[in-house]
Amino acid sequence: MGRYFMEKAHRLPICTKYDIAVVGGGIAGVCAAIAAARRGKRVLLLERMFALGGLATLGLVTVYLPLCDGNGKQVSFGIAEELLKLSIQHGFEADNPYTWLKPGNGQHGKQRYQVRFNAQVFAVLMEELLEEAGADILYGTVVTNAVMEEGRLGGLIIENKSGRQFVEAASFVDASGDADVYQFAGAPTALYEKKNSLAAWYYATEDGRTSLHMLGAADVLPKDPNAEIPVRIASQRISGVDAWEISGQMREAHRHSLKAFLEKGGVSESHSLTTLAMLPQLRMTRRICGEYTLDETESHRFFEDSIGMIGDWRKCGPVFEIPLRTLYRADIPNLAAAGRCISVTDAMWDITRVIPACAVTGQAAGTAFALNETLTQLKAASVQEALKQDGVILHESKTI
Repeated sequence: MGRYFMEKAHRLPICTKYDIAVVGGGIAGVCAAIAAARRGKRVLLLERMFALGGLATLGLVTVYLPLCDGNGKQVSFGIAEELLKLSIQHGFEADNPYTWLKPGNGQHGKQRYQVRFNAQVFAVLMEELLEEAGADILYGTVVTNAVMEEGRLGGLIIENKSGRQFVEAASFVDASGDADVYQFAGAPTALYEKKNSLAAWYYATEDGRTSLHMLGAADVLPKDPNAEIPVRIASQRISGVDAWEISGQMREAHRHSLKAFLEKGGVSESHSLTTLAMLPQLRMTRRICGEYTLDETESHRFFEDSIGMIGDWRKCGPVFEIPLRTLYRADIPNLAAAGRCISVTDAMWDITRVIPACAVTGQAAGTAFALNETLTQLKAASVQEALKQDGVILHESKTI
């Protein structure tokens, strides 16, 4: 049995009460905060780093994966598409989706609706978008506990440079990527059984050209013959919810990145290690066990409570409607999940962990709580009507 230290009780200052508190400033959290703030709610976004975007920006996973089914049909809409266009507002790094962005070109849908963006530019543009919507952002902040009050989440204990505080809100969105809030609240969660392999993506400038180098995390290889193939660099896999394991993996990622960079020469004006990932590049860690658990076999299935659709970034054809019930548990009705920690099977997880699914579920969670602070008192039809007003197409049968 380990040793323990009994911490003394603290009187924590209480932050001004918000309508909605969103935990995590990745794509899912950003979309949830934007959706709720645009509907007039007072929103606080809590982010442990000092920039938005999560894995997409700080983790250098700079591929905005497809909003289409791979057969020329767009399936993800709303803020998911708005952010894709925002990410390339000042240009793109690769995969220009011109056949989708330029109507009347005669080539519509001939490619997948995806793009590779500049991480730093995208992070700042999202920050500006949130500020425009009226949401508050609190950086450098981690959630250390969740306080339950009579079957509801009453608030969060947070810690940052100002010390420990209590965040009170009517409702909450867990966009942590790891279902941290649900875990703190004592709700059932599940770990990804296969665990995570090492990834060490980095940017380097070589002969005046800056490019992305993908080391590791090669569970699924790109089909593009011209793409750089991620090569597995370690056999050990980790859960992604143990601090010592994560720290060790980050150190190993740093070593592999530096070694790969130096193999092509030392530092000079024309050869520079431009950017290392500032977040561990973990794909699937911990998720909620929601009212419904979506599986990979349910492609093309109609869901009465669909809140939007996604395709399968790995192959052409599949389309998935995402049920509202994958975002919450009835026993904590004022807490919803968004992003890669929604309720899905392990087989489905690899499909829902990426940007389009994070955006779709984030917008749905923020919209739902803008309508009612208690999800069990909210009819799916009300959420769907609000989402349709904001440009979301809910069912595959409605796509062109």
